[in-house]
Amino acid sequence: MRFCLERGIAGLLLLLLSPILTIIGCVIRLVLGRPVTYRQERLGLAGQPFQLIKFRSMTDDRDSSGELLSDRERLNPLGQFLRSTSLDELPELINVFLGQMAFVGPRPLPTGYRNRFTEREHRRLEVLPGLTGLAQVRGRNALGWTERLELDVWYVENRSWKLDLRILLQTVFVVVSRRGIAEESGVTMSELPELGDRFPGRGQ
Repeated sequence: MRFCLERGIAGLLLLLLSPILTIIGCVIRLVLGRPVTYRQERLGLAGQPFQLIKFRSMTDDRDSSGELLSDRERLNPLGQFLRSTSLDELPELINVFLGQMAFVGPRPLPTGYRNRFTEREHRRLEVLPGLTGLAQVRGRNALGWTERLELDVWYVENRSWKLDLRILLQTVFVVVSRRGIAEESGVTMSELPELGDRFPGRGQ
């Protein structure tokens, strides 16, 4: 029931927000060019990969050797605005509509992180990833990885309709206030280190 309800709400929101999505897409097309959306393979339920859909927020600027510049250098003012307001994440409603994501759950991480979780942290893959989650309302990208992943697991172990509703309401406040936007680059999160770097001398 929950699965069908969330897909239905996502479809309705996509319809209601279509004018806003169109405007954002046109602005991105004018400022950054094509493509308007950005897709990346992320870890879904049970670790199954899926294509996360976001609005594009970075340029394709390259150095003299043809290599892409760093994320910091390619994130222009438009991209910073889209990320800090979470407008770049609106297309993820398509992922919810397709049943690949939920409204609340651990945020989906790149597939390359699969072997960087401890055995306990792998529990975050027991539920659908979410548009927002407990870690996002407790500090967003400003949290360290260990704390962020622990909050994800706590959510899995304690999830309920009441908790989801509280997280959704808190998300509105966090997005409007732009709390928890990480580091000087504006809105990016550092890469999750390998297990050996996070816990020297410790295995999974």
